[in-house]
Formats: sequence, structure tokens, C-alpha cells
Amino acid sequence: MTQADLALSANSSTRHISFLETGRSAPSRDMVMLLAEHLHVPLRDQNTLLLAAGFAPAFPERSLMELASARVAVEQILQAHKPYPAFAVDRHWNVVLSNSALPQLYEGCSPDLLRKPVNAVRLILHPLGMGPRIENFVEWRAHTVAVLCQQLEASADPTLQSLLAEVMTYPVPAGGVGLATSDGPQRYATPLQIATRLGTVSFLNTTTVFGTPADVTLSELALEILFPANEQTVAVVKSMVDEEAAGNVMQIHR
Repeated sequence: MTQADLALSANSSTRHISFLETGRSAPSRDMVMLLAEHLHVPLRDQNTLLLAAGFAPAFPERSLMELASARVAVEQILQAHKPYPAFAVDRHWNVVLSNSALPQLYEGCSPDLLRKPVNAVRLILHPLGMGPRIENFVEWRAHTVAVLCQQLEASADPTLQSLLAEVMTYPVPAGGVGLATSDGPQRYATPLQIATRLGTVSFLNTTTVFGTPADVTLSELALEILFPANEQTVAVVKSMVDEEAAGNVMQIHR
């Protein structure tokens, strides 16, 4: 975006934008907020801009526990999605809430990767996690890399940069190519295909965010919700649910 483009978008003058950029003029609080809005600056970085300009931050950052109504809404969405997996992640892809569906998906994963905070990206692609069982590993890693790069364009977060560099080092497991064909859900989205002892499941994921957040934590929260991509997945998930229910009944009788 050129200075002229930004000036036109923010209803300012190219001269004023130029003076702000070179430090010849100091921006008002309203101007900082206006420019941040038109440059789509995340709330966390808007606070940083305000501090740099000598103003107090505009957006609070509270824990999810403090955001009671938002937490209840997230939990309702996650629990309503059972028996299919759904979880909420922070800006670094750490899982903050989950419906804990289908524990069979995580069988064989290193206990270290399952300790809180669980990193969703690492758990899915790591060679000691689900990586060896991701049948379309190359595709899913490419999708993940694209998402991380988009995040880094908005904020050069060093933690995300480290996560991206780590993901790029993960070895491709045998049979983990699974290039997309013109058939099935691959025609319009990249599914997450996971081999389990009860059969292969294939999920399409959607990402849900709060539309009008005024809190830094809430603005960075994303709900990852997995939907079955085919009838086979529906059948395998039913088997997983039945197996888990039978195991719970046995524990009760003991």
C-alpha cells in the first residue's frame, strides 16, 4: 500500500502520512487507531503502536477464565460438536479448550506432546505424534505452512517463526504423500486423513473466530472444528464411540 493509498483510505493527506512515517509529526491517539484499522493491525500490535506513540493501550488482555461469557460460548460449541473433534487454540496454536473427542486418534503419541499446553500443529505433524499416521502428510504440512506464513505476515511473532522452522524439518513418513485427486472432498478443500487401528478417518476443518473482539486474548482465539469428509469416517467414528462407551461400562462394573 502506497502512502497515497493509505491516505485516501484513512481520509488523510499524503503529506501528513509522510510526516508521520518520517517522524516529523507525532500522531494523535485517534490517528494511531485509524491507521491501525486500515492496515488491519492485530489488537496486540495496536497496543504496541499506542505505547510507542506515548498513549495507554486500548485493548485489555485477560485470561479465557476471566472472559466467562465467551468461555461458555466456546465450550458450548465444542461440546455440541461431539463425537467429532473440536478445539480452541491461541495465537501460537496451543490448545486452550477441547471437547476431548475420539481419544483413539492420539494413540501412540509421545506423552510429552500430550502434556499441557498441547500444541495442535506439533501434535499433528511431529514424528513422535500423529505425523506417521497422517496419510496425506505432504499436503497437510503444506496447508499448515501456508496458514503459519499468513499469520507471520500479520505479525512477525518469533514463536510462530520457530514453529514454522520446526515444522519444515519434520521428515515425510512412508506413505505420507497422498496427493489430492479430482475425486472426493479433495476437489475443494484439503482433508486431514488419519490412519487409526479402526480404519482411516478423513476430516474437513473449519476455523471460527469471534467477529467483534475487544480483548486481545479473544481476538487471537480460533476454534478448529473437524467434520467427517466421507461415510467411512462416520462409520469409523461410530466404532470409536461404541468402543469408548463399552470401556467406560467395564470400568463402572469393576
